[in-house]
Amino acid sequence: MASTLVQQYMHIVFHTKSTSITMREEDLPRVFDYIGGVIRNINGVSIQVGGRPDHIHILASMPKTMSLAEFVRTIKSNSSKWIKTLDGYYEPFMWQEGYGAFSVSASVLDKTAKYIKNQKVHHRDRTFIDEYKQFLDAYHVEYDERYALGD
Repeated sequence: MASTLVQQYMHIVFHTKSTSITMREEDLPRVFDYIGGVIRNINGVSIQVGGRPDHIHILASMPKTMSLAEFVRTIKSNSSKWIKTLDGYYEPFMWQEGYGAFSVSASVLDKTAKYIKNQKVHHRDRTFIDEYKQFLDAYHVEYDERYALGD
């Protein structure tokens, strides 16, 4: 083959650090747009970004030249720096160190995007921890709650 062809759809989830402040509801659309821009700037495709004041969901196609760890690190570091520039409220803002990343089949992209878009509805009766455990269990990820669910 003369060229490298790759399509990697990922659903990435990460939380604010437990000692950090959370994002304000009114700032979420700007944060989601900014994260989408970061993804585009590193040659990824932002399909849907959403979440709640304490966590983010990203559905994206990753660039073929970047590892998952580098992709997430770039998103988190750029968005964290930018969020801190919004105003003094965000000076202590930080993302948690870890993240969850789950591969997504092309056949369920629309369903996953709708799920991310409707985070406000999903979290009326479910905490982030409950949601995250559900993902880990659905993807058969073995984890120790002492480490997987903290900073």
